[in-house]
Amino acid sequence: MKIRVVNRILEANERIAEQNREVFQRHGNFVVNLMSAPGAGKTTLLLRTIEMLKERVPVGVIEGDITGTTDAERIGALGVPVVQINTDGACHLDANMINSVLSELPLSEIRLLFIENVGNLVCPAEFHVGEDMKAMILSVAEGDDKPLKYPLMFQESEVLVINKIDLLPHLDSDLDSIRSNALRVNPSLRVFAVSCKTGEGLTDWVEYLLKRVEDRKSN
Repeated sequence: MKIRVVNRILEANERIAEQNREVFQRHGNFVVNLMSAPGAGKTTLLLRTIEMLKERVPVGVIEGDITGTTDAERIGALGVPVVQINTDGACHLDANMINSVLSELPLSEIRLLFIENVGNLVCPAEFHVGEDMKAMILSVAEGDDKPLKYPLMFQESEVLVINKIDLLPHLDSDLDSIRSNALRVNPSLRVFAVSCKTGEGLTDWVEYLLKRVEDRKSN
């Protein structure tokens, strides 16, 4: 019975996700669902990414948190459209939550839309929201073994951003081991190693996003 209930929830979510996808395609939005554990540096990476991108492509953000508006305020200060979703305890964003705020964004003026999901290494991977791409952010401080302990996040993601590599000299974590374990779980992952503090690796990540946006425009 429990499996049946869960399946119904996921099926209903998928129907709404498809509706969202149709809206995004109609407006020409390339949509990235950013996922990570709390503290992986997801918002900081998003801020740095927006700073590097906003003069080259119109950006918008849907910000998801259990409560509060701190991250949305930081993003809004960069001059890009942003809307906040507070889940009031839910550990992930779902397609219906995204659908409910689409009218609050100028989608026709946005080419790259980021959805910053709630910090969680399990639930966000199970719920599609209409995105073109899931991107997983993993801090080196979380350890080498996270891809093996939480494989679904890495299996569902198209991109892995290994963040905070400037901390590696102070940790036992090994960048090659993180990459190897992630590719063991999902051999097709595109992996970027970055530091938001020093800027290392960010250009490759940003150029990749721009290419994906251009590819969407040409299709």
